[in-house]
Amino acid sequence: MAVNDQSSGQSAKQATSSKQAINLWTGVALLALVLLLAVSYKLKDMLRPTVAASAELDQNCDLRKAACTSQLPGGGQVTFSITPNTIPILRPLKLDVKVDGVEVSEAEVDFTGIGMDMGYNRPKLEPVGKTQFKGKAILPVCVRQKMDWEARVLLQTERGLLMAPFRFYTLK
Repeated sequence: MAVNDQSSGQSAKQATSSKQAINLWTGVALLALVLLLAVSYKLKDMLRPTVAASAELDQNCDLRKAACTSQLPGGGQVTFSITPNTIPILRPLKLDVKVDGVEVSEAEVDFTGIGMDMGYNRPKLEPVGKTQFKGKAILPVCVRQKMDWEARVLLQTERGLLMAPFRFYTLK
């Protein structure tokens, strides 16, 4: 009888231990899920920032020929250029943003593929005085011979985040 009581006591301890392990792993999984949701919520603003106002796309702009200027909603303008103006892929590009009539604290350029997701590519530009920002970027290779792009110049201002789109293409 004592052997039976001992084995049933061990079985009860093992069952309790197994339940505790399951509860522990369930708790860890729930904590990981909550952390993942919190991180994704925070990253949402970084990956897709809320734009207060957008400039209109200038269809006549050709960054491969010269710098382009866009009028900002609420006043001011932004001029954007990429050098070399042939805009080669997989080569360092120099980015230049000049602003006039608006105070800008930060500037970034968000490169987006038109019709094809080309991944996250948003270099932050360094201020050069109060009205100019410079930086570098590298555009990835695409399977297409000709890839259409939109460079979204993002300007942090007192009015919020302003965006000016500029379209161009690259050749393989």
